[in-house]
Amino acid sequence: MATSEVVVPPVRIGRLSIGALGILALALGTLQTVVDPALPLLQRELGVSSGEGALVSNAVLITGAAVAPVAGKLGDRYGGKRVLVRLMAVVSAGGLLAGLAPNLPVLLLGQVLQGAMVGALPLSFLLVRKHLPAGESQLGMGLVMALFTGGGMVGTLTAGPIAEGLSWHWMFALPTIVIIAMTLVVARLMPHDPPIESEYRFDWPGVVLLSGTLLAFMLGLVRVTGDEGLPPLAIGALAVVVAALATGWVVVERRAASPMVDLRMLAKPAMWHACMLTIVITTSFGMVSFLLPQLFGVPGDGYGFGADTTDIGLFLLPGAIAGAVSDSVGGITARRFGLRAVVSVGAVVTAATMIALVSLHTAEWQLVLAKALAAMAAGAATTALLTSAAGAVETKDTGIATSVLVVTRVVGIALGVQIAAAILDAAADPTTGLPAESSFVTGFVVAGLVAALSLLVVRITKKKGAQA
Repeated sequence: MATSEVVVPPVRIGRLSIGALGILALALGTLQTVVDPALPLLQRELGVSSGEGALVSNAVLITGAAVAPVAGKLGDRYGGKRVLVRLMAVVSAGGLLAGLAPNLPVLLLGQVLQGAMVGALPLSFLLVRKHLPAGESQLGMGLVMALFTGGGMVGTLTAGPIAEGLSWHWMFALPTIVIIAMTLVVARLMPHDPPIESEYRFDWPGVVLLSGTLLAFMLGLVRVTGDEGLPPLAIGALAVVVAALATGWVVVERRAASPMVDLRMLAKPAMWHACMLTIVITTSFGMVSFLLPQLFGVPGDGYGFGADTTDIGLFLLPGAIAGAVSDSVGGITARRFGLRAVVSVGAVVTAATMIALVSLHTAEWQLVLAKALAAMAAGAATTALLTSAAGAVETKDTGIATSVLVVTRVVGIALGVQIAAAILDAAADPTTGLPAESSFVTGFVVAGLVAALSLLVVRITKKKGAQA
């Protein structure tokens, strides 16, 4: 009986604690997304191409892909609150550095440090799962995800006025100040979650190999799809390095007494189905997220709209709202209608929207509506997949399980952004650097086809589930 008393009762978490955690997620979402509407402005101010602009956006995702699984596992092992507070110190340093950046290299360094924010999501999910009753934890995770996405709405809306009224540096500085303040509040109010005792040492070899695999893949992705590209031999060598690191990680995890990622957990149908579908859905959405701001920013004397940063933010706002709403109800919708139905409807909506954009991209409202529909479909599907996977694993594995899904989401978005940037750069005017209209059409077609691929994945996983 004495050991059962150690379990943390749900009553320990209060409204102020969950409120502070939510505002922190809101501020992190704001810091992550201020770049999106301001990307054309940053490209002009810093004198960089579409591919280099995509690197500014993806620097956060590159670090996040490596940090998220480590953060989740550390949270499972040593306590979510303890790890979260330390992670926010790194994010704050990156935000302040970006706010003071005089050039592209320093800005990229700040973005790299900010990438640690991706680890905040699995840690927040871990705290919610530990401190809320089982019936409320899914709603709590959806709320945190919705507030993080809502932060994207705030960043989208405020980036333009801040950049044009003050300077682009303040886009990074102001959310960082809020992050610092909310981290102090969380450290003060959030109850400590007890670490999980283990007789085994932490799996640092697994951490290093997994982080190395993700970093090699993400950096290779940036180089392969960049302006200069890579020769075939270098691409082959890079593929060998990624495969070797991934193989080494699997071997280490299979032999480790206390592996960073229990491969048996990944083998559960709910987990690997969720990973497959998440990466397909987010790749398509990543393409949409990059293509539309670029099209809005193309000078209006051609096929574009000549929108400034504030206008782009306003155009993207309905999509941010739609994403926040769909994130908050994704888990509930999946319980009501079924996970496959949510994913299938989202794939159909996104594919149809992208195909429609092939011929209907001459008015602002067409692009605004397209972004809202794509965001709603992707948000509902990915959140439903995340909550479904989190509920399929043991509580002690919540942090690492949600980390895997967050990493998959990050990799998919980064992949979509870089593919879209490569498509635009491939047909850019050598004099002006502006992409041709046909490049956007090609991007919309590819994004639609990738979204439609979700239907095939759903069908395959359904057959495998029936056979099992």
